[in-house]
Amino acid sequence: MTSLPRPRLLRHYLLRWTLGVVLVIWLAVVAQAWSTAFREARKFSDGQMVAVARLWLAAAPTGAVRPLPQEGAELAHEFLQDVAVLAWEGERLVSDTHGLAPGLDASALPVAGFSTVEVRAPGLLPLWRTFSVETGEGAVRRRVVVLMDMAQRHELGKDIAEHVAQPALLLLPLVLLLLWWTVRRGLRPLDRLSSEVAALDGFAGQRLDTAHRFSEFASTVTAINTLVDTLQARAQREREFASDVAHELRTPLSALALQARAAQHDPSPERLAQLERESLRAGRILHQLLDLARAQRKHAGEDDDPVALGELAARLVAAHAPAAHESGHEISLSQPDEPVRVKAQPMLLELALRNLIENALRHTPPGTQVLVTVWRDAESVGVSVSDDGGGPGSAVARPAESGGLGLGLRLVQRIAEQLGARLETGPGEAPMTTRFALRWTSA
Repeated sequence: MTSLPRPRLLRHYLLRWTLGVVLVIWLAVVAQAWSTAFREARKFSDGQMVAVARLWLAAAPTGAVRPLPQEGAELAHEFLQDVAVLAWEGERLVSDTHGLAPGLDASALPVAGFSTVEVRAPGLLPLWRTFSVETGEGAVRRRVVVLMDMAQRHELGKDIAEHVAQPALLLLPLVLLLLWWTVRRGLRPLDRLSSEVAALDGFAGQRLDTAHRFSEFASTVTAINTLVDTLQARAQREREFASDVAHELRTPLSALALQARAAQHDPSPERLAQLERESLRAGRILHQLLDLARAQRKHAGEDDDPVALGELAARLVAAHAPAAHESGHEISLSQPDEPVRVKAQPMLLELALRNLIENALRHTPPGTQVLVTVWRDAESVGVSVSDDGGGPGSAVARPAESGGLGLGLRLVQRIAEQLGARLETGPGEAPMTTRFALRWTSA
């Protein structure tokens, strides 16, 4: 026997595609960032070399400032940072590359470390970033202050940020497109399952295929197949019931037609009485069908109420006592001292119990005892209708023997399903031979 392949996991399927796309995007971003970092580093280092060259061209050991040569292509660079240097030997200023000393408060400069100072000199920007360092003492003390224009620092940072952010902005639409495609592809099995469910004809015996499914779909497919099986079972019961109704109605209607035709030629009292009996029989069947329609119509929002089984049984026994007396039956009620209650729809529960009592009165011979019993035990509560009108097996054979289908019992079965009860049939306790019971579990 060939074993079916193990179902795959949908989460693994989605993760593979999503992580694969993310990995491709990540590699592309890393490659772009790597290339951008090296390119920006080359430009920055080139700019620093140009700045140092300009600085040394302007520096003079005597403290004077040499004029820079006319700036050409070799001294122009997009990452050029204008760096100025001030140097002191003792208390004497020996170097001022950009002529910043007259506009600078030397006392505001720290002895060591970084700071931001304001330079008041014509033709120069006011804010400069400084770095100070000092070595030696007394006459051999040497102090150097390096200054950089803050505006150029800001422009340099802005330019680098734009170069780094540009690839991310270009990749964003691609990321969104790939993720959309990945999610769409990952959910494709779910779309196929939805299409199969939409095309499923449960009443035709179709079921969903459980092979080659993702593991996450197993519970959903099982639930759908269970629902389909339930619908098929109910549809089969409806078909059987419709067939039984058609068969049962055909018998009295055919008899009515024959008796009516015969009565036209010989309207004897016997033929008219037979015609009346067949009419009443057809009327009872139609009445039971109407009761069944009422039982299957459960109003939305209607809640089950606690019903006292003893009170309901006593009321129905009293209502059927005259009919039982006329037909030669003895009807009685047995119930415990403590009230027995169940949560159910009162109308449906009364309809079920009434049909059980009428079934016992109609399908048993005169002189039969009919006992309605309400009980409670450790596991269940319920109500039953018993009689001594026949031997073992009479509960099954009785409807056919008395010329009735037993639609009342089918009606009770439908009502029991709606009430959450179980209809039990079988032999009763001596001297009773037949027993029909509605049982609810205590839970």
